[in-house]
Amino acid sequence: MSKASDQAYLELRARILSGELAPGTQLKEEELAAICGVSRTPVRDAIRRLETELFVRRTDSQRSFVAEWTLEDIEEVFTLRGMLEGYAVRRAASRADKAQISRLRTINENLRDVLDAPTLDVQAYLAANAEFHSLILEIAASDRLAALLGRLVMQPVVQQTAMAYSREQLGRSYSEHTEITAALAQGDPDWAEALMIAHIRRALHARLKPELAG
Repeated sequence: MSKASDQAYLELRARILSGELAPGTQLKEEELAAICGVSRTPVRDAIRRLETELFVRRTDSQRSFVAEWTLEDIEEVFTLRGMLEGYAVRRAASRADKAQISRLRTINENLRDVLDAPTLDVQAYLAANAEFHSLILEIAASDRLAALLGRLVMQPVVQQTAMAYSREQLGRSYSEHTEITAALAQGDPDWAEALMIAHIRRALHARLKPELAG
């Protein structure tokens, strides 16, 4: 991929993740080239890349659209994420050392600080949340798992669910992180896995029925 293609890819992916390019939006190369400040060829390359990552779908008429998500699609993504992150935390439970547990606690306290601030900085919370889950994946020490999860958690439905959380929902997420860390500190893979799967399932229901998941 050329530098221009990478530029177009990152720009378009960011706009899809933020919802600026909404599900169902047709992707027109000429318009997107102007937005990204590149020619049409890098945009075409970027769209193909986004298609392989399931951000974009192509019709039989070769027109490209931002992927739309059915309820079945959403449940499948969160179910797969629960399975993979459950496996990751299970591996981590038998590998985590005291320094890594300490790092997890520090990251989670950063989440607490964001929650306690008068103005809620959701982006700061999401960054620390991603760091927490990434560290668990690092401790799990599986390149294959990292590749699979990395692709899955960047799906728009996952990112936009997190951005829509209320302060109360973020507080529950922090508490669940605290329990997951405790399970890792005890080296208990069954407990850690059960907590992580429940953590991901609550995120699913926050997406499907936000009024019931607060």
